[in-house]
Amino acid sequence: MGGTAGGPDRSGAGRPESLADLLGGRGGAVDATLPPVAFAVGWLLGGESLWAGVGAALAVGAVVAGVRLRRGDRPRSVLIGLLAVCVAALIALRTGRAENFFLIQLLSNAASALAWAVSIVVRWPLLGVLVGAALGQRGRWRRDPALLRGYARGSWVWTATYLLRVAVFVPLYLGGQVVALVVARVALTWPLVAAALAVSWVVLRRSLPPGHPGLRHPATDSAEAGVADR
Repeated sequence: MGGTAGGPDRSGAGRPESLADLLGGRGGAVDATLPPVAFAVGWLLGGESLWAGVGAALAVGAVVAGVRLRRGDRPRSVLIGLLAVCVAALIALRTGRAENFFLIQLLSNAASALAWAVSIVVRWPLLGVLVGAALGQRGRWRRDPALLRGYARGSWVWTATYLLRVAVFVPLYLGGQVVALVVARVALTWPLVAAALAVSWVVLRRSLPPGHPGLRHPATDSAEAGVADR
């Protein structure tokens, strides 16, 4: 993302970069929806059998993990995703409640909303942490007041996505609405991630003053950054 605040940075191919280019996320979000869908399909076809749902989810989870490894995803990330499916399946089996397959998802979104909000308050907005890591900047972006402010604003977009999921998931979970939980999981995963990537990118760009050198080149001098810190 180099360039100016008025336009996106350009990669070597001459194509504008975006947060999706730097952070990815949409492909992984699509993968994450497949095991829950498989769980619901197996559960329904098996006459609301937890074992059928769990078996389908684990089988699809294993296939997704294999595909991700073949396309070069990091083994640690793949294993964490597969482990999450296994733990969700175990919770559902141990409790005997199909809706508990989605309990980890609900709790993780609540925890994520809190983590993103706290990161903004302590002035280490997670959007900046992630983009800074992707660009190899470590914490250098924090010395640029304009970038710090932009990342904080963009991080609120992501906080809102997690809060939205919690607001939708909780009543469905409490009502034991398994199929509705799957529909919500799909609708509020990859489409919401794509929207958050786009909106937070726009918010971030518009937070940078004219003439700012861009995300790849933090302006660590306040005068160069063009704004006062906070």
